[in-house]
Amino acid sequence: MLEEEYQPRRVAPAHLRRTEPPEAPFEFAIRTARQSDLPAIREIYNHYVANSTVTFDEDAMTLREWKQKFAYLDKLGMPFLVAESPSGQLLGYALVTPWKPKRAYRYTVENSIYLGPAASGKGLGKALLAELITASKEAGLKEMIAVVADQGAEASLALHEKFGFTEIGRMGKVGYKFDRWLGTVLLQRSLKH
Repeated sequence: MLEEEYQPRRVAPAHLRRTEPPEAPFEFAIRTARQSDLPAIREIYNHYVANSTVTFDEDAMTLREWKQKFAYLDKLGMPFLVAESPSGQLLGYALVTPWKPKRAYRYTVENSIYLGPAASGKGLGKALLAELITASKEAGLKEMIAVVADQGAEASLALHEKFGFTEIGRMGKVGYKFDRWLGTVLLQRSLKH
């Protein structure tokens, strides 16, 4: 007899096989950011500063800088959202900032979405962007811009395109990080009803 003929006999019956427990569903709630969230937000953002080119920042942001940014966005009424696990762990955040400081740009914002490393690839970015668009419309904003790195951010480009953002331009070699030149892709979506 051939060895292959005995293979089925070596497999235990289904009721005797060890099975892996099913993975718990990925659960989260999206809510408005609070000042108490800022230490976790800082940690998520600084992970990307240190390890990726999705942000062109090279220096970690301090808690003081985040507090200033939070106060500024709150004063302007700009949406700033977080995703939280049932246990209270911050999984990611999304916010908009004014596109430019000149008054004529007051209805146009740039979005930012960052996920904790353990939360990526589970649909959280999609949920945050959907809520951010809704909150931005409710805040009376009219246009949303996304500025995405042209290398290493393919998932972000695909996500924005799924939400109706269209590419409006590219800038090459405008950032230098990790000993290489990087460009950006600009995308835009109208928020008008």
